[in-house]
Amino acid sequence: MTAGLVDLLSRPVSVVAPDLLGWRLSSVAGGRITSIMVTEVEAYGGSDDPASHAYRGPTERNRSMFGTAGTLYVYRSYGIHWCANVVTGPAGDGRAILLRAGNPLEGIPLMTRRRGRADHLVDGPGKLCQAMGITGDHDGTSLLDGPIRLLPPAESAAREVLATPRIGISKSTDRLWRFTLRRF
Repeated sequence: MTAGLVDLLSRPVSVVAPDLLGWRLSSVAGGRITSIMVTEVEAYGGSDDPASHAYRGPTERNRSMFGTAGTLYVYRSYGIHWCANVVTGPAGDGRAILLRAGNPLEGIPLMTRRRGRADHLVDGPGKLCQAMGITGDHDGTSLLDGPIRLLPPAESAAREVLATPRIGISKSTDRLWRFTLRRF
């Protein structure tokens, strides 16, 4: 599966992003397992995307975004929330997919404790990281064999993918690179 995942993630970021919908994200943090089904993502290009952290090249903060396909890029948003991204494309490109939301699958009581509530557990990028125990310590780790893993869908069900503008950006707002999964 590792080679298949690397092949999947090595394609253009705007093609990979909708294909990640329905995949599972599993976390082993503090010896405890949580997992979700990915239902919302946003694609960010490299030097050709002014909304991307990679637009101006590598920095200490975004260094892992320039890693190999399958690297986890974690950054702090507004100095408060951790956000997790799947690095795509060849090393050096700086392309990644922000994991925006999901449906809880495993470890829901733990997610509830981490979030301090039983609703809205993983319906935002910061909430997703908090519920799954993803922090800056996970930045640069492998999604193939690290503590946070990207796994193929458990089921193949009918689905509809919606493409919309990205959220919370002021540049490249015309790109319909936010993808959500509507199940039916």
